[in-house]
Amino acid sequence: MPPAAISDWRYLAVSLLAGIVTFYWFFGIDRLRSPVLVFDGAGLALFAVSGTQKALALGLAPVMAALLGMLTGIGGGMTRDVLLAEIPTVLRADLYTVAALAGAVVVVIGHALQLSSTAPTIAGAALCFGLRLMAIHYGWHLPIARRPGQIGCASRRTGRSEG
Repeated sequence: MPPAAISDWRYLAVSLLAGIVTFYWFFGIDRLRSPVLVFDGAGLALFAVSGTQKALALGLAPVMAALLGMLTGIGGGMTRDVLLAEIPTVLRADLYTVAALAGAVVVVIGHALQLSSTAPTIAGAALCFGLRLMAIHYGWHLPIARRPGQIGCASRRTGRSEG
């Protein structure tokens, strides 16, 4: 059976409406950068845990289900950024992917412990959302490798060393 997003016209209608609103009122929406990031974090969390649940329900191995859940979570944000001609957030924000994977792993652990899916889903979504919001708020990034003899940290945007 085809997924609801393909077989139900309302999904396409909502997407088209959102695209039109964004196109014509871009500057009003761009001022809402922080709220948009909050909603992006919520979407990341919900898609990561729902993708993981779906993969587990279809019999995928736990590790593969967690990875598929993570990819489901980051896929929408990547598509959005590519359509906006921006560098995808997943390539700029380290804790984007890590947050999605953390939420997916909570769902997998709950499944392995044979818990009802509700509690691990809520916990996984909350963990993913919380990590993403904290990373945005505090500017958290994962460490990056430096070349031997390089002084300071490499700047994420330019790749040049900062003092």
